[in-house]
Amino acid sequence: MFRSILLFVGIFLSHPLAWAHGQQQQKHLQTRASNSSMPNVLLIMADDLAWMDLACQGNTLVETPFLDQFAEQGIRFTSAYAAAPVCSPTRAALITGLAPARLRITNHIPDREQFTPNGASHTGAEMFDALAPSYTTIAERLKDAGYATGFFGKWHIAGTGVGPQGQGAAKYYPENQGFDINIGGCIYGGPPTFFDPYRIHNLTNRKTGEYLPDRLADEVCQFIDRSDVQPFFACLWNYSVHWPMEAPAKLLRKYENRNGPGLNDTRYGAMIEALDASFGKIMNHLENRGLTDNTLVIFTSDNGGFAGVSDNRPLRESKGHIYEGGIRVPLMIRWPEVIKSHQVNDTPVISMDFFPTILDTCGLSPETQCDGKSLVPLFHNHRLRRSSIFFHFPNYAWHRSNSLAGAVRSGDYKLIRHYTTGDLELYNVSIDIGETRNIAKQRPGLTKRLNQELTQWLVETNAAMPRQLPLE
Repeated sequence: MFRSILLFVGIFLSHPLAWAHGQQQQKHLQTRASNSSMPNVLLIMADDLAWMDLACQGNTLVETPFLDQFAEQGIRFTSAYAAAPVCSPTRAALITGLAPARLRITNHIPDREQFTPNGASHTGAEMFDALAPSYTTIAERLKDAGYATGFFGKWHIAGTGVGPQGQGAAKYYPENQGFDINIGGCIYGGPPTFFDPYRIHNLTNRKTGEYLPDRLADEVCQFIDRSDVQPFFACLWNYSVHWPMEAPAKLLRKYENRNGPGLNDTRYGAMIEALDASFGKIMNHLENRGLTDNTLVIFTSDNGGFAGVSDNRPLRESKGHIYEGGIRVPLMIRWPEVIKSHQVNDTPVISMDFFPTILDTCGLSPETQCDGKSLVPLFHNHRLRRSSIFFHFPNYAWHRSNSLAGAVRSGDYKLIRHYTTGDLELYNVSIDIGETRNIAKQRPGLTKRLNQELTQWLVETNAAMPRQLPLE
């Protein structure tokens, strides 16, 4: 077929008026042929979407038909973890493949001083308020390999900058971290509003009342169309389902009486379905363009659900906590050319794994230090060679005085160490997903071993720790 195309191009070029256009067309065809084996990559991350916030995860109060269908078309991971219980460290870890402890970005990047509660015995650990351009991002690696790279949505690893709109932080924005274009990525943790006019970086107003997830989906589709002669890498990091609680009026009416287990705020249910619809728009666009089979699509969340709106049960606690409700998140991966459908996998995986996974699917090696593991073996139902994954949250979440802690998940077990007291908790999360029974005293040998593993990892990553305050 390719020879036939070239023959047609040759005949077309015989007409002198077509020469310039034909030269360009031939170049496009050759580029497309040389890149035909390179998969497209679409990495979609929701903001604050909890493990139990989708119908395919077991929530009976929300409707998420597009994500449910997507989950059936590939692998749904049931023990997937965000790198941290708040957004900024997870985002930095995902884009670099490095643990938040190593990056020293361990908390929500603030627009004010790090929070320390009254009467606290320790301050939170020192941290950076931006991802330095010196780190190699996945976008930079793929751009060097010939990919078109686009970022859409919430960035929030750019510091606070100076000036009323954080202008001094622009040097840390996606366009300076390997992305050809950036639509929406800036300092904001949440959008000023979900409706046009948006007042977000590089996102022009288009139609008053337009909904932000729909608009970002359109921008992704347009980027895909512009990248038709080279493989694309698109990051859509949605602002949704973060505050403010805003959704289209039709969905607000649909959910206004859906109170009960699974949903603490009916507006939140409306936002979840609206997010699902915007996801479906992109999936349908891939299908219509004939790009589904050779596009790796990853869908996940940056941390657990916010307790004010999300019902995280049966998980314990919520965003801002190192318990399961703060760090266990939805994760589904689809790549029809490689991954068989209808798979469910309970292997513990974490945000840093996306960096080497994407490189692996594109035939590239990490080259630099990486704290993640490629998930490609799991695509083929093989085991992942890793014994433990680690977490480091040495800061106070901005909205509460929860304990500063670290954790390690190893097989069925999860150990938590509270840094200020040294107290240890051990749970078998395979049978006690709600972390209701601390078995540290019943399993002293295992508790000691995992605590030593955590200590060794903290030393290896040169993790910053909380600092004890002088006694008054």
